[in-house]
Amino acid sequence: MKKMLQDYKNGKIGLSDVLEKIKYLPYEDLEFAKVDNHRHIRKGFPETIFCRGKTTEQILKIIETMSKNNHNILATKADKKIYTAVKKRYPDAEYNSLAKTIVIQKDQINSKKGKILVITAGTSDIPVAEEAVVTAEVMGNVVEKAYDVGVAGVHRLFDIKDRIFDANVIIVVAGMEGALASIVGGLTASPVIAVPTSVGYGASFKGIAPLLTMMNTCAEGVVVVNIDNGFGAGYFASLINR
Repeated sequence: MKKMLQDYKNGKIGLSDVLEKIKYLPYEDLEFAKVDNHRHIRKGFPETIFCRGKTTEQILKIIETMSKNNHNILATKADKKIYTAVKKRYPDAEYNSLAKTIVIQKDQINSKKGKILVITAGTSDIPVAEEAVVTAEVMGNVVEKAYDVGVAGVHRLFDIKDRIFDANVIIVVAGMEGALASIVGGLTASPVIAVPTSVGYGASFKGIAPLLTMMNTCAEGVVVVNIDNGFGAGYFASLINR
C-alpha cells in the first residue's frame, strides 16, 4: 500500500490503477482460497503458498493473484509437476528440488542484518534445512549452512564453533533423538530454533522423539517448531534477525 501511494504521488501510476488495487484489499476471494493481500503490510512478508493438497490449477490462480502486488512469491511442498506448470507461465520461477520450494523473485532485498546459520545433524535432514534456507533467503537474510555435524561425531560440530559464535540466529535441524539442538544451545549466546525431522528408525515415531527431546532441553535460548517445519524455522529466524 505504501509503495502504491508513493508511485501514485510520483506519477508512476494513475488514479484508476490505485482504485483497481484498492478494490482487492485486504483480500481477494477466489472461492477456493482467499488471498491475503494485506499480509505484507501486517507481517513484512506476503502470504506463502502451501502446495500440498492444492491442485496445480489452484496454485497457478493464487500465484496470478499474488503477482498483481509485485511481491516475492514463495511456494512450499511443491513437487516437480507443479514446478513445471509454474515455470511455463512464469519463466523466472526457481525450484529447489531438495526443499521442494518454488521462488519467484520480484523484489531484490539487500540485507545488512546478521547471519543465520543452518545446521543439520545428518545428510537426511538436509531437505528440511533447505526449506529453512530458501525461506530465510527470500526474506532478505544472509544464510550459511553447516550440514552433517551431528552428535554421533560431535568433533565435527566443534570444528565449526567460530561460525556458531558468529551467527546472529541458529537453526538446528535434527531427526533420530534430536540431541544436537541442546548441544548447540549450550554453546551459543544467540537464539536457537530447533527443527525436529521425521528422519529416524521406529522409536523416533516419525519425529515425535526429537520433538520431545528438543522441547525438554535444559539449554536456555532454544525454541522449537513443528516436525519437518523448515519454513516456520526460516520465517521465525528472519523475524529475530530483523
